[in-house]
Amino acid sequence: MSQQDAMQDKSNTHPKKAIPPYMKAISGSLGGVVEACCLQPIDVIKTRLQLDRSGNYKGIIHCGTTITRTEGVRALWKGLTPFATHLTLKYTLRMGSNAMFQTLFKDSKTGKLSSQGRLLSGFGAGVLEALVIVTPFEGEGRGEIEREEKGRGGGIFLLSLSLLLIWIPQIVVVKIRLQQQKGLSPELLKYKGPVHCARMIIRDEGLRGLWAGATPTIMRNGTNQAAMFTAKNAFDILLWKKHEGDGKVLQPWQSMISGFLAGTAGPICTGPFDVVKTRLMAQSRGGGELKYKGLIHAIRTIYAEEGLRALWKGLLPRLMRIPPGQAIMWAVADQITGLYERRYLQNPAF
Repeated sequence: MSQQDAMQDKSNTHPKKAIPPYMKAISGSLGGVVEACCLQPIDVIKTRLQLDRSGNYKGIIHCGTTITRTEGVRALWKGLTPFATHLTLKYTLRMGSNAMFQTLFKDSKTGKLSSQGRLLSGFGAGVLEALVIVTPFEGEGRGEIEREEKGRGGGIFLLSLSLLLIWIPQIVVVKIRLQQQKGLSPELLKYKGPVHCARMIIRDEGLRGLWAGATPTIMRNGTNQAAMFTAKNAFDILLWKKHEGDGKVLQPWQSMISGFLAGTAGPICTGPFDVVKTRLMAQSRGGGELKYKGLIHAIRTIYAEEGLRALWKGLLPRLMRIPPGQAIMWAVADQITGLYERRYLQNPAF
C-alpha cells in the first residue's frame, strides 16, 4: 500500500476534527456586536408597529420619520445597550449550543452529521436560546416601548452556559419595555434604563414577569433556528462548495449572501408567534386584568379584534432586520471560524 493510500485510509477511519463550541460561541458574540450597532433603528420601528393598536403609524417609513420628528434621532437607538447585550449573548449561546448539539448528533465513527441531526441541533439551540436569553431580553423592551470539541472545550462552554442561565433571561423583556416608551424626557418615562426597568418589573410583577411570552418565543425560536442553520449549511454547499471542516474561508460577501438567504424563511413562518410574543411581553402584570391570557388566547383575540393581517404586523421590518442581521453576523462569524479551521484544523503543525 502506498503512503498516499495509507493516509487516505487513515482519514476515512477517523472523523474530522470539528471547530470547538467555544470558538463558535466567540464568533457569534463578535458578530452580534456588529449587527446590533447597525440594525437597532429597525428593531425599534418593528416593536412600535407591533404594539400600534390605534393606527398611529402608517408604515415603516412613516413610523421612522414620526419617531425622529417627535422624539429625536436618538430615539431610534432606544434600548441599544440591552439590545447589543442581548444579541451578543444570544449569538454566543446559539452558536455554542448548536455546536454542542451537533457533537451529540454526529456519527461517532464517521463524524458526519445527518440532515435530521442538523435540524434537531438547530431546534434545540433555538429552544434553549428562547428560555435563557430571548424571553427575558425582550421583556426589557417593554419598558422602552412604554417609555439569534468534546472534552475540556465543551466543559468550559457548559460551565459558561450554566452561568448565563442564571441571569440572561431578563434582558429581552427589558428591551421591549424600553422600546415601548415614547419620548426622551427621563422624568416622563416609567423606566429610566435597563437596570431600573428590570427592578420595576420584578417589583410590580415578580420574577415571572421577566419570562412573559415564553411559549410563543420557544415556538418561534426553535423553528427559526432549525431552518436557519440547515439553510445556511445548504446555501454554503450549493453556492460556494463550502463544507464545514474543509479549511476553506468564504469571502465576507459570500457569507453575507448565504446568511441573508438563510434568514428570510423564518420571519414569514413565525410571524404570528413573534407578534403574540411582543404583545405578551409588553403588557404589564402590575395591577388590573391582563388582556392576553396566553398564546392561543392572544392569537384568537388579535384575529377577532384586528383581523388576520394583524398576526403578521411588523413582518416587513422583520424582513428588513433579520436577513441583513444574519448577513452581518455570518460575515463576521465565518471569518473567525474559517481562519480557525485553516490554522488549527488543516495545519499539521498544530
